[in-house]
Amino acid sequence: MPTSDPTDPTEPIAAIVLAAGAGVRSGGETPKQYRPLAGRPVLAHSVTALRAHARIGAVLLVVAPGEETRARAALGSGLPDVPIITGGATRRLSVRAALEALAAGDTPPRHVLIHDSARPRLPDAVIDRLVAALDAGADGVMPVLPVADTLVAAQDDLSGDTVDRTALRRVQTPQAFRFDAILAAHRRWPEGTEPTDDAQMLRAAGGAVRLVTGDARLEKITYPGDHDRMERALTATMTPRTGLGFDVHRLVAGAPLWLGGIEIPHSHGLSGHSDADVAIHALVDALLGALAEGDIGSHFPPSDPQWRGAHSDRFLAFAVERVRARGGRIDHVDITIICEAPKIGPHRAAMRARLAEILGVGIERVSVKATTTERLGLTGRGEGIAAQAVATIRLPDSDESDWLSAPNGS
Repeated sequence: MPTSDPTDPTEPIAAIVLAAGAGVRSGGETPKQYRPLAGRPVLAHSVTALRAHARIGAVLLVVAPGEETRARAALGSGLPDVPIITGGATRRLSVRAALEALAAGDTPPRHVLIHDSARPRLPDAVIDRLVAALDAGADGVMPVLPVADTLVAAQDDLSGDTVDRTALRRVQTPQAFRFDAILAAHRRWPEGTEPTDDAQMLRAAGGAVRLVTGDARLEKITYPGDHDRMERALTATMTPRTGLGFDVHRLVAGAPLWLGGIEIPHSHGLSGHSDADVAIHALVDALLGALAEGDIGSHFPPSDPQWRGAHSDRFLAFAVERVRARGGRIDHVDITIICEAPKIGPHRAAMRARLAEILGVGIERVSVKATTTERLGLTGRGEGIAAQAVATIRLPDSDESDWLSAPNGS
């Protein structure tokens, strides 16, 4: 089969992201790789970080059997072309499955990075150091940090002797390898024993593993509390952004009335190219405004026939995905509906629930209010309904955005 050019150090590198574990030690009912972190599932952060690096080409995601649909949803529309590989019963078997998938391709890669999805904060600088060591001829490379704490040998619940930490290092991922070397090491590894990592397998096969400096941000989500600490660390680096949206549509007899994502019984409905849900339209504009990415008309022009009669929840889902694609999170939204009729109060709870579902946030972050214009103007005369919305989001600062803000590697 064709192989890559080993003389070309600029050739794209493949990456494997492991997300097939159960994550039971981290606590909670949802495996840690699928839990939301700063607005996106943990595994999406890891994949995005690798995709954003200029030297990384193919990125493969390895998931547990039966989790393919869940993983695709977790990646979202910003990562539609990431191949998903079914893993095995152990970490080793999951890596092996991905390596064999790469080997079966038309042009197997020269180098490969193997990364744990539970280390979502992967800075470009760490990838740079790994790639530089590979380009310099290393068989394998792994990022490490020195051990800062005093170490002792434990004897039940009593302290034993102090352990010399001078030569000890804390190992992180991604670990980087010459593809042919790590594939051969996996194929030679004896069944019935499980290594702690891929570097151990390479050393057992006679390869040398070089060490480069890791990063404190590469901490792994392992135990209860790790996820919350990382969430706080990430959101602390984010900048709040606020957007304002406004929309108005006229009322016509006999049409369905959609407001806040639900259909409300009424003698009149709103007229528009789509379902004319003014509450959602205003909210979409607020979110796009907070992102500084135009307005609803620039993304869904009324001149385009594909949006004729479309439900507005599609527009809102798009705006939500744009926030997530840039590594952001939605903190709060507030909508005011302006009309004389129908009464909004009886439908407020259903609106909040539906909007929270589309936004992917708790209902406590969604506010829906209503007011009138004291029978003044087109809303006061019952000719139409207007809505205004405010959205507060947070986006990563520059020191985090190198791995959060480029879902397509651009």
